[in-house]
Amino acid sequence: MKPFNFTAALLLSTIPFNLQAQSHSLMEEVIVGASHIPIAISQSANAVTVINREKIKNRAALSVSDLLRDVPGLAVSRSGVLGSATQIRVRGSEANHLLVLIDGVEANDPSQSDELNWGTLAASDIERIEIIRGPQSAMYGSDAVAGIVNIITRRADKPLNASVYSEAGSWATRKNGFTIGQGNNEYDIRLGVSHLESDGENISRSGNEKDGHKNTSVNLTAGWNIDDQIRLSLVARQNDGMSAFDADSDFDGFIEDQDRVSEFRNSTVGLQGDYDSVDGRLKHKVVIAQSKNNNDNFSDGLLGNSSSATKDQFKYVGSLFWDDSAQRASLLLEHEDERFNQTGPFFSGENAGQDLKRTTDSVALEYRVDVTDSLTLTASGRYDDNSEFDSAETLRFEASYQASDSTRLRSAWGTAVKNPTFTERFAVFGFFVGNPDLIPEESTSWEFGIDHALLGGDINLGATIFNAELENEINGFAPAGGGNSTAVNKEGRSQRQGVELTVLSTLSDSLSMDAAYTYIDSVEFDSNSGQDVDETRRPRHSASLNIAWQAADKLQLNANVQYSGGQTDVFFPPWPSPSQTVSLDKYTLLNLNANYSATQQLDMYVRLDNVLDDQYEEVFSYQTLGFGGSVGFRLKFH
Repeated sequence: MKPFNFTAALLLSTIPFNLQAQSHSLMEEVIVGASHIPIAISQSANAVTVINREKIKNRAALSVSDLLRDVPGLAVSRSGVLGSATQIRVRGSEANHLLVLIDGVEANDPSQSDELNWGTLAASDIERIEIIRGPQSAMYGSDAVAGIVNIITRRADKPLNASVYSEAGSWATRKNGFTIGQGNNEYDIRLGVSHLESDGENISRSGNEKDGHKNTSVNLTAGWNIDDQIRLSLVARQNDGMSAFDADSDFDGFIEDQDRVSEFRNSTVGLQGDYDSVDGRLKHKVVIAQSKNNNDNFSDGLLGNSSSATKDQFKYVGSLFWDDSAQRASLLLEHEDERFNQTGPFFSGENAGQDLKRTTDSVALEYRVDVTDSLTLTASGRYDDNSEFDSAETLRFEASYQASDSTRLRSAWGTAVKNPTFTERFAVFGFFVGNPDLIPEESTSWEFGIDHALLGGDINLGATIFNAELENEINGFAPAGGGNSTAVNKEGRSQRQGVELTVLSTLSDSLSMDAAYTYIDSVEFDSNSGQDVDETRRPRHSASLNIAWQAADKLQLNANVQYSGGQTDVFFPPWPSPSQTVSLDKYTLLNLNANYSATQQLDMYVRLDNVLDDQYEEVFSYQTLGFGGSVGFRLKFH
């Protein structure tokens, strides 16, 4: 194990604390995804990043994954161009250790190894994104080993209004859409529809065949306030479209131009009822939710293999407040049904048909107490009874201490469990054969953080040190008989440790700057060498910088810089040669945006991506896009 360098965090912690008090605007912001019910950030010991509506508008990003590149602790790996398969890893963890919620509905795809393919999630109709880093299994179960991304979509908050928008840019990229909504004190309803299309660029290193993408998104939100105590709400979202991709047809380890297309349809829907007692001491929430995913792969116009999954959830959360709301206990009861289906040929010519199901019944408890005006403590635990694995218990303890008006200390310790996926246990595709004997991965982690304000809250500094240990890590590329590969639980333990540093600053009424830096040392035990080796697609150093300047009353400029240090990936030479570790170069991306408010109804914007035209790969052998630009407008009607 390489020694961990705490120098940066220690330097930050020595900053004098006798400066002006911090404003409470940041500390009192409410987050939804860090507990069973919404809480203030000051009550959470988690490392949290919030991307609000204004930031989403100013960046004008086409995909959610592009917005998440700025978040400390997150590493994005996209296999090519817009719409290509994309993974996100948190603090050196696995891609399926991150739980994704869309309006509270779990969106991870059980047919894609419990990951969300971020390439299919367009950044349309989104109000805000909450990123909670650290294990959350004690509240959310198996998929939340390393954190949660909670995506909250737009709701109607004013009388009848509508909007249309359109964008055109490089690689024949087009985005068009409309919204319409109505909201008042009694009810709200809003519909948003958008279509994104791009001819793309060739993602293989050779050839000139373009790999395009199409994505249609429909988002519906509705709510009814029956009275002061009862509210019913409905959320529904669907993305469907296609992404062209290339493949390694001659099995030399490099992809070549291929006529390959993946068609997808992903949907989430949730119906929720909330009841608050008249005195505010009791809160009840009942949720019925479903997510569905369908993926069809075509080669030269012919259907190859297909996979689909459905997840049904039934959830009750009851919370009791007492001691003037200084204490709160919450009970979660949850039932989950998951179904996995796969069809298509295997290389041997056999049909790889699968139709499988598993269920999980869970109960969780969470207790929060404001011991003093400065100290908040939290304890939570969850019990999962799964039809396929031994029952699991996970725990989490948190402490948040407001040491002064300008300084907050926070710490957390937690355990987490990740169940083997349908894909790892039973899927059959290419040269892969699942292993039904896999056992769950288990993680134990801790973190310590400090938040400090300077100049009355105009500058907010944050530092978090984290450490996680993973047992029974699943390797999905282990050799099997006949030249096939399979999944196995690895020997030894995987270690992930590092530090996250953030600076949020308001330099003047018209100028603000956000910066982040992450150091991650993520290693796993290699049984062949008997040593720890770096895990793939996890850059040791990464950083981001955002500068927002209100240049004039109607003109807003934004500069975004993203840096990713060198990282490793895996190269698979022709069988029977063993896989090899390869290095991917570091890269720096500069993105510029200009937003002009021509009138109260009309906004126009220009987006320039990868201005330096950096040539880089995030996945070995998959090329990414160079310099490109887009122009667009948003027109609102009231």
